[in-house]
Amino acid sequence: MATDEQRTTTEEIADARDEKLIRGVGVAGATALNMIDMIGVGPFITIPLIVAAMSGPQAMLGWIVGAVLVLCDGLVWAELGAALPGTGGSYRYLSEIYGRNKLGRLMSFLFIWQLTFSAPLSVASGCIGLAQYATYIFPALGVGRKAVVPVLGTVEINAVPVALVAVGTVALAVVLLYRRITLVERLSKFLWVGVMLTILWIIFAGVTHFHYATAFDFPPDAFSIFQPGTFALRKEFFTGLGLALLVSVYDYWGYYNVCFFGGEVRDPARTIPRAVLLSIFFVAVIYLVMNVSILGVIPWREFAGTANTPAQRYVISSFVERLYGHRAALVATALIMWTAFASVFSLLLGYSRVPYAAARDGNYFRAFARVHPRHRFPHVSLLVMGGIATVFCFFRLADVIAALVVIRILVQFLAQIVGVIVLRIRRPDLPRPFRMWLYPLPAIVALVGFTYVLFMRPNYRKEINYAAVLIVVGLVIYFVRAYRRREFPFGTATAGLSAEE
Repeated sequence: MATDEQRTTTEEIADARDEKLIRGVGVAGATALNMIDMIGVGPFITIPLIVAAMSGPQAMLGWIVGAVLVLCDGLVWAELGAALPGTGGSYRYLSEIYGRNKLGRLMSFLFIWQLTFSAPLSVASGCIGLAQYATYIFPALGVGRKAVVPVLGTVEINAVPVALVAVGTVALAVVLLYRRITLVERLSKFLWVGVMLTILWIIFAGVTHFHYATAFDFPPDAFSIFQPGTFALRKEFFTGLGLALLVSVYDYWGYYNVCFFGGEVRDPARTIPRAVLLSIFFVAVIYLVMNVSILGVIPWREFAGTANTPAQRYVISSFVERLYGHRAALVATALIMWTAFASVFSLLLGYSRVPYAAARDGNYFRAFARVHPRHRFPHVSLLVMGGIATVFCFFRLADVIAALVVIRILVQFLAQIVGVIVLRIRRPDLPRPFRMWLYPLPAIVALVGFTYVLFMRPNYRKEINYAAVLIVVGLVIYFVRAYRRREFPFGTATAGLSAEE
């Protein structure tokens, strides 16, 4: 637990950097923002993908192992968020861990560089999911020819009507976020209520129509890790688990959202760790109960069969229609679209604060440091992030998810997990109001788990290539910029903004 002296120290550090922002988000608001960020439309679309990846109801392993993995990583975020509670999240952490005027400057720049792509990808994934569920209500939206564009492989483009609905979703989220943070917190709680109603209805529907034999109809080799009659490992099990983990990690991500707007959180030394860990626990329980209850109604083979068909777009709508009829399915679809929008809202809120923090340090374009003169939030960053997300709304959801997860793990998560150990060694006297449980075991588990997700999947090289190109281009831009500004490794000059700028 934090002492009063530790809380004062960490809050003073954060206040000095984020003096223009308003500390208006408490534990309830931060947890709600995390949860609506995490849930979104992901679990409503990706259930068939996980079931197909593992070929049976043992796909629940993806959700269980995924929950353990994100809990271990959540402890990394909780410790760093409490010790370094300013706005910017990973940007701030990487800079402090590896040295603000040394390697940390390069690492934090690469983080912002990848975030320019991965954050809009994340926002776009929620918007595309919302638009795909809209095709259940308006089937004509899904009608349209798709183009195929070669960009480091084959990239499929969404039907134009679906893409336009997704773009409209981004625009609405930007409009609603263009206001004071205290009003945003109230709106987040309102959105959270809709998300919880949706989840509870689906769980209730599954539980009241549950069939044990259907839910646990395991194929003969469901948990076999060896080839029959040998001690040779069964590759299909491990690659299937890797693919299931990639999807479940995507569905869980968002538990760290509070860290990105830490400069707008009340009592961050206590609020940030609680919001991170509470949101992981609640969402993990929700996902497990929801998925088991659904598999107790619809046989897993039927779910797996929809993995690469148009029916995957609105699989939960079909589930509700089977139980209650078409009208009820229309209501469920509207609620799922509400849930998707709530996630987009929370994502844009958190990510728009990160370029602001970098620009305040002179490590990104100065325009991103501008704060709205009346409502005091980083409006330029919000508008730019929203604008880039609209471009990604035209790409296929599965490609967006895979690219997002791989890029984020390579450039951000692995460096941050190693970094929490490095920071313990380099700065043992740094006040840590929250300390990782069982240190350093969770960090090691998270490191191994995310590495497994990267490489233990079919066709993993495609997304690795995307990330590699992104890193190389980012390094070139950084070194050219650093040479001109005499920054690391060419000098020690910095270009941070003063409070007046």
